[in-house]
Amino acid sequence: MTNYQSNRPLKTLFHFYHQDFGQLGLSLFFYLIKHSPEWLRPLVIANVIDIISSPSTHSLQELWFNGALLSFTVVQNIPTHYWHIRFMSLATRKMEWSLRRALVERLQELSISFYHGNSTGALQAKLLKDVEAIQTLTSQLFQLLPSTILTIVIALCVTAIRAPAFLLFFAATVPLAVVFVYFLKAPLRQRNQKLRREGEALSAYLVEMLKLIPITRAHGAEQVEIERTKQKLTQVKTAALEVDSINAIANSSAWVTLRLFSSFCLIGAAFCAYKGQWGITVGSVILLTGYFDSLTNSVIQILNVLPQLSKGFDAIQSVGEILECQEIERNKHKLKLKNVEGIFSFQGVSFTYPGTDRPALKNICLEVQPGEIIALVGPSGAGKSTLLNLIIGFIQPTIGQIFLDNKDLSKIDLRSYRRFLSIVSQETILFQGTIKENLLYGTKEVSEAVFWQSLKDAHALEFIEQLPQGIQTLIGENGVKLSGGQRQRLSIARALLRQPRILLLDEATSSLDSEAEFLIQEALERLMSQRTTFVVAHRLSTIRQANRIIVLDKGKIVEIGNYSQLVNQGGLFSRLHRFQKDLLPT
Repeated sequence: MTNYQSNRPLKTLFHFYHQDFGQLGLSLFFYLIKHSPEWLRPLVIANVIDIISSPSTHSLQELWFNGALLSFTVVQNIPTHYWHIRFMSLATRKMEWSLRRALVERLQELSISFYHGNSTGALQAKLLKDVEAIQTLTSQLFQLLPSTILTIVIALCVTAIRAPAFLLFFAATVPLAVVFVYFLKAPLRQRNQKLRREGEALSAYLVEMLKLIPITRAHGAEQVEIERTKQKLTQVKTAALEVDSINAIANSSAWVTLRLFSSFCLIGAAFCAYKGQWGITVGSVILLTGYFDSLTNSVIQILNVLPQLSKGFDAIQSVGEILECQEIERNKHKLKLKNVEGIFSFQGVSFTYPGTDRPALKNICLEVQPGEIIALVGPSGAGKSTLLNLIIGFIQPTIGQIFLDNKDLSKIDLRSYRRFLSIVSQETILFQGTIKENLLYGTKEVSEAVFWQSLKDAHALEFIEQLPQGIQTLIGENGVKLSGGQRQRLSIARALLRQPRILLLDEATSSLDSEAEFLIQEALERLMSQRTTFVVAHRLSTIRQANRIIVLDKGKIVEIGNYSQLVNQGGLFSRLHRFQKDLLPT
């Protein structure tokens, strides 16, 4: 949605429907027809009252005609209501689909740094609640508001014809409504924005709470979590009460004022009819009262939907925080790779995270040959994960350049590059589906032979064959039905199926027991064969096979060598190795 302008929400809303105005127009047309009894009823009732109160000047045919007209306008509601809803639904559901698709597309384009600053719950609220609020806004703007405005116009026109002297009563309600809307607009927008922010914060917190339930239960912290939840709920409740309070004051004030106008109109019309002044008949009293009630109800409806309108326009601004965000990973018009050898060259690479002064990496210079296994070692905060993120392309160097196969990584379409890359991390990410669906996620068609061989090489086939449904077994959210070792073996099998040229292993065995680690280490050796591999490992014993070990400290490379060289060198790696050795049981 290239024309999205959150600072001009009404224009943006119209842009949503620029291809569907015909359907919205038909929906409005059928709505006006179906709603016609509300406008005709006061006139028909007034005619009937005049007919029966003055039989000498009216015939029964007039009575039958008015009765038939009223009956027809009521019955037609069934087909016209259906077509009104049908056309409205076609337009709004298409808008919902298109807007959510656009949001998902943009979320897939945004850089990883965007997700570091936005919680999952808040983004989820924008995808679901905000789009629903925009759909509700559409219904109000293209349905309720036109009908209420038309009701006011018809009431004024009929009154001008039948009882022009009472036009003043009717006309006074319009500026009165405008005054109410004007004074309510700003405070409503402020309170709705606050309520939305609190709602997003609550959504983010609830997602976090559900993920933490096993840890909460294990530490006996249920009551602490309940109190935290109560605090969050109280904040949302307070924000909602502020919105409800201003709505209550506004609606009650409007209702009292308009009903007083209606009472004055009724008494004034009755007085004129009693005195025989200005041509006001008994039927005219009914007509004026009926139309004034319709007009009053229309004004009150506008005031009632004002919070929804404000919420809808605020939702357009909220969605714009995604669609207008410029933190995009830009790949258009860049070089698309058709093959990768796996040669890396880091030339004076430094990186500083936004909002910080100290660089996470400083002047990294490194040459990596195809098929080489490079281990990254260092204390916490040394820059290992930052370097991996640079290799993946999640972040770009602040200073310096990274070359892949002698091509500047910043000028490569990263989507084409990542087809040749696989990651096996400490935290295996799986989704709620079958084993087969998780294995083939993001992978092109593979042959049966390759599929089963990958499972065998990852030591995953042995436990899959013991499951009731085999590869069709549902593993639950994030693979909760599997053990840590089983999840990790699936992750390795998934990496093998991709047949990558570049492999990143991020502490892939750190959370496993000795038996599981042995099986997975064996599977990883198969996976690393003839592939350029970067390994981050805290267990130094797992990187003996590395061609070179890069020791990082405070963002700088302080040592480079193989395992035995660094152990005997007496530097930082040697100290880390000795420390881990001392922790081993004797």
